[in-house]
Amino acid sequence: MLIPLRHENMQGRRWPVISIALIAINFVAFLGTHWQIEAQAPKQSETRVHILMLAAMHPELSMSPEVQEFVTNFRGKNPAVWKKVESQTRQPEDGWEAKMRMTESPSALQDEMDSLEQRFADIEHDSILAHYAFVPAHPQPIAYVTANFLHGGWLHIIGNMWFLWLAGTILEDTWGRIIYPVFYLLSGAMALEFHAWSNPGSLAATLGASGAVAALMGAFLVRFPKTKIEMMWLFGFGFRSYRFHARAYWLLPLWLFMELFSGAILGGSSGGVAHWAHVGGFVFGAVAAVGLGYSGLEHVANQAIEAKVTWTAEPVIVQATEKIDQGNLDEAISILQTNVGSGAASIDACALLSQLYWRKNDVPNYHGAIIKLCQMHLKAQNVDAAWEDFGQYLNSGGERMPASTWLELCRTAEGQQNFERAVEEYDRLARAYPKERQSLLALMAAGRLSLKKLNRPAEALHFYRAAADSPVPHLDWAMNIEGGIQEAQKSLASVEVPGTKAWSDKSPV
Repeated sequence: MLIPLRHENMQGRRWPVISIALIAINFVAFLGTHWQIEAQAPKQSETRVHILMLAAMHPELSMSPEVQEFVTNFRGKNPAVWKKVESQTRQPEDGWEAKMRMTESPSALQDEMDSLEQRFADIEHDSILAHYAFVPAHPQPIAYVTANFLHGGWLHIIGNMWFLWLAGTILEDTWGRIIYPVFYLLSGAMALEFHAWSNPGSLAATLGASGAVAALMGAFLVRFPKTKIEMMWLFGFGFRSYRFHARAYWLLPLWLFMELFSGAILGGSSGGVAHWAHVGGFVFGAVAAVGLGYSGLEHVANQAIEAKVTWTAEPVIVQATEKIDQGNLDEAISILQTNVGSGAASIDACALLSQLYWRKNDVPNYHGAIIKLCQMHLKAQNVDAAWEDFGQYLNSGGERMPASTWLELCRTAEGQQNFERAVEEYDRLARAYPKERQSLLALMAAGRLSLKKLNRPAEALHFYRAAADSPVPHLDWAMNIEGGIQEAQKSLASVEVPGTKAWSDKSPV
């Protein structure tokens, strides 16, 4: 199973309010209709099966136009099944069929068909799917919209909404809050129409946002073909996982090829999936994205968004900049210090303050400002900027970043799967603050990563032993540390070669 996790263009210029609204509407519609649809399905299924059985056993019975259309459509699309239903030698499917086989009175059989027709009409009248899902044989105009907001189950809606979030938010940021929702709704309608063209006369209800989401994927391919998408591959009985990155220009066409194969070889709706709706939506989305680019509408929308989000300097930045232009660096520093110390500091103010300290060669205060800036970037979850601050701190002679900030940086490196850098910084942190609780946490984390991620049991054993010998009280972690030591020793013993000196004697410290 391949699951997309994120892509490198997740950060937009504004909140994706339209995408959030679409997702919310889908979930509200799902919660408001799902259980009713599930309750209606068994009755509808039983009635339809009994109509087909009775029509196959007694084709001479008269039927209403709606029921006749249903029977004729089924017989045409499922000739093998129809032939089996017609057989008088097979075992009855249920007690009702057994009773019908024993009934010889034409009037009684016609009464039963009339009763089934009435039930069929009542169910269709009350059915959510009949009114709001898309039925190719007789589509309701409203269904071109409503069918895109109905879903058949939790996996169905969660999968669609996740793909909507991944592809839709960046397209909303590109096209704006007018073009994007119009594109989405039109794409859903076109995908359903494509499904109708590929399944003419079908009475099967189609529902779900898959066609519209496929259009978003097609547009994503056109607009961001080189974007890296992070994927997770789940495999094996224990659902082991492997992560990798793939460019959109080969990953999305591969998905389209799989849908084409499923639609052409396995059938347009194999496994209950409307593959041709996906194909139609994808193609429409790609073509529409090209058209928006050539029409100039995308450029106009982008200019309107830029006009709304263009950065304007804060008053404190303006005041400080004026002082800098006048050559009054000390006054500019005083203004910025007041702002930073007030607790209402902005990242820009703190960055400008650090630059002024550097210009005045005030290294101690420069280090303090850089540490503050790094903390603010971490709080804003701008990890790359935080690491850049840390690099500037080290390059300017800094040696001991505050333990809590340093530990948080290490954890961000681990979160980015940069395990080598994480272990290196955990080790440096533990050396710099041997008597702080953060050093104990750093040693345990370094041991865990060395053992589990880097396959270095000797280093892991060193880190766990250092944690065991730490002067920091650690009764609450003693069992974890001892368990790590035992696991590292066991792993180390399995790789040592008898008669040679174990490479575990090499300590990273």
